[in-house]
Amino acid sequence: MAKDRLSGKLAVILHADVAGSTELVQQDKKLAHERIQDTFQRFSNTIEKYQGNVVELRGDALLAEFEHVSDAVSAALSFQGDHTYQISRLKDDLRPTVRVGIAMGEVITADNTVTGAGVVQAQRIEQLADPGGVCVTAAIHEALSKRMPFDLESLGEQVLKGFDDPIRVYRVRLSVGQSVPAPERDKQREASPKKSNWIVAMIVIALVAAGGGYYWFKAQVPQEEPASVERMAYSLPDKPSIAVLPFTNLSDDAQQEYFADGMTEDLITDISKLSDLFVIARNSVFTYKGRAVKVRQVAEELGVRYVMEGSVRRVGNQVRINAQLIDATTGGHIWAERYDGSLDDVFSMQDKITQRIVTALAVTLTDTGQSNQVQGENNNPEAYDVFLRGWESYRRDTPEDYAKAVTYFEKAIELDPDYTRANSALAAVYWNSAWRYWVESFGLSTAQLNEQARIRLRQAMQSPSALTHQIASERAAYFDRKPDKALADAEIAIAMDANDPAGHLAMANALLKANRPEEAVASMQLAMRLDPHYPSSYLTRLGRAQFALGQYQQAATTLERSTGLNPQDDRAFVYLAAAYGFLGRKEEANTAVKQVNILRKGRRWGELSLDDIGFWKWVGDRKSLREGLAIAGVKSGSAWNSRATRTSDGIQVEGPTKIDVEKAKKLHESGVPFIDVSRIFPQGHIPGAYNLIWYRGVRANLGPREFNEIRLMEIIDKWQGMVVYSSGGGGQYEAAQASAYAFEYGFQNVYYFEDGLDKWKAAGYPVETGK
Repeated sequence: MAKDRLSGKLAVILHADVAGSTELVQQDKKLAHERIQDTFQRFSNTIEKYQGNVVELRGDALLAEFEHVSDAVSAALSFQGDHTYQISRLKDDLRPTVRVGIAMGEVITADNTVTGAGVVQAQRIEQLADPGGVCVTAAIHEALSKRMPFDLESLGEQVLKGFDDPIRVYRVRLSVGQSVPAPERDKQREASPKKSNWIVAMIVIALVAAGGGYYWFKAQVPQEEPASVERMAYSLPDKPSIAVLPFTNLSDDAQQEYFADGMTEDLITDISKLSDLFVIARNSVFTYKGRAVKVRQVAEELGVRYVMEGSVRRVGNQVRINAQLIDATTGGHIWAERYDGSLDDVFSMQDKITQRIVTALAVTLTDTGQSNQVQGENNNPEAYDVFLRGWESYRRDTPEDYAKAVTYFEKAIELDPDYTRANSALAAVYWNSAWRYWVESFGLSTAQLNEQARIRLRQAMQSPSALTHQIASERAAYFDRKPDKALADAEIAIAMDANDPAGHLAMANALLKANRPEEAVASMQLAMRLDPHYPSSYLTRLGRAQFALGQYQQAATTLERSTGLNPQDDRAFVYLAAAYGFLGRKEEANTAVKQVNILRKGRRWGELSLDDIGFWKWVGDRKSLREGLAIAGVKSGSAWNSRATRTSDGIQVEGPTKIDVEKAKKLHESGVPFIDVSRIFPQGHIPGAYNLIWYRGVRANLGPREFNEIRLMEIIDKWQGMVVYSSGGGGQYEAAQASAYAFEYGFQNVYYFEDGLDKWKAAGYPVETGK
């Protein structure tokens, strides 16, 4: 086990970092690196002079270990004084200044790398120091001799990430008119083992006598409070369970947040593909981002045994990742390591962290798991960096950010044409945008967005990932109405990433389409266990499955929670009204129907009708949905139906614009889509027209050529306009009804061409035949 290779000890740790290194590199990359390298070379010489040992020297950071507290502080102040003089002689503004933090604590040496509480604490307090300054902990303050020529200014108690209790921090300066002391004599090397032990004991006694002993032991080493299995919100799974908290961005540049988040999410994705692990989804762990939470709290809320936390620091092309794995049930650290490299090494570093988790938790990495880890990924660091920027925008989940994400994903593909993960992400963006009608930020119609989703999905299928098959399943379920294909794609997505709740959501959709609601409930419950801080959409889907099973009380309870979290979800209110109807709660059902109609009105739709539920229905639950809504007071005959009436002057339609043949010809020439609603379309129709047949009432299954909102959105955008007509067979009234339907569902610039093909042919205009 990795645990056996660890060794711990008590040490004085100095951590130094160049302040504002990103800006320096941006000024002149080559010169900045040269001056940073020269800075740390001089600092290393000073550390060696004061009997310290430079443990790591990477990029813009330095880590050193000392035996004597006074030597560590003296080395820091000696260097800062000399460095201030050195950079003052420079004739330009490219002047690297250094911050220093010094702490005392336990360190762990593993594979020639030093980590542990002392290292973490030194890093944390170094961030509190001014450029050119030095900060130390209370333990260092207490251990310094009062005779040392140092002025210590208390900065008060500071809350440091990873430490339960606040830690008092001091700013250290050389006293005015004093010189930095010479190094301490290394008496410990001359002392006998017995005397060495006596010295250590005397230091501890002195700390206790100064009132800092308990504080040192408590605050210097981050002792995690064990999580209680009994208090966990969920039972622990029967296999190792883990939550990866968002890695902290330690870069000077706050704009690097996307990189730290992307590294976290990729790590979650990598380990979630291991079927022997139970991994909490990204959505739930990111609810802790930016919050000072205890490992115990995370474990108890999410129901996991292990918690991983870490940090990412990026300076130019250099990357440093710190990670530690904690057993929450004992509070003990399984391992803690640091990984350094360039952006070119980032994939290798991710693999190393995954392998360490596999080794530490005794997980078997199967051949399938190994192949899944690289599925759809690339080996181009620049393309990867651009992709992460796009993924950050995609995760913000707004129309504007979706448009930004497209730009980044397309750039990633330009850098790496075989980057199928980027194509999958583009398919997801276009699919979700079409489904939500987010068309304005793209300048594309709904139909065009759907077509882009189809194209990107086809390209991503060349090397598909779990995300690829999730989107394919959703499209097959919603638009293609092919339950078997939706089920097949969902099964593949789950096989590729069993810990991704999105795969189980896709499976629940497919199962509902296939009229298997009981299995859909099971899929939803598994998705919710993987993502304990699930959004309201999970509850809506679960409630619909419960409704399809006839579990009206359970459905009502679930849908009440969903509408409470998202009062804009009209579909949840539709099913809630029907559930209330079956439960005899007519007043509440009526209130739910009113809310549905308020939402529909805001979207320029007509009021809910029993003849108008195709958009919400799933195969197998339409009859019960109609019955429940009827009890709730919803009537047959929708608003759009009543807008088309027969009069002595012909058919009158309220809403759509009634046009003659000359206006129809002009609209045809300008490219406005024509929709023919007749069944004899192949015998003759206006050139370029689409055939969507109008059916009276409600059919058991919507066909691919039925006139309804979903089929219309596959052809045109709601803002694009349309002309509705019939090619004959007495279909003028059906065309009037269809045009009113389209108008009520928010399609704008709807025209009703009453005389249709008869007047078109009589005017001598061309006609097409066939499909």
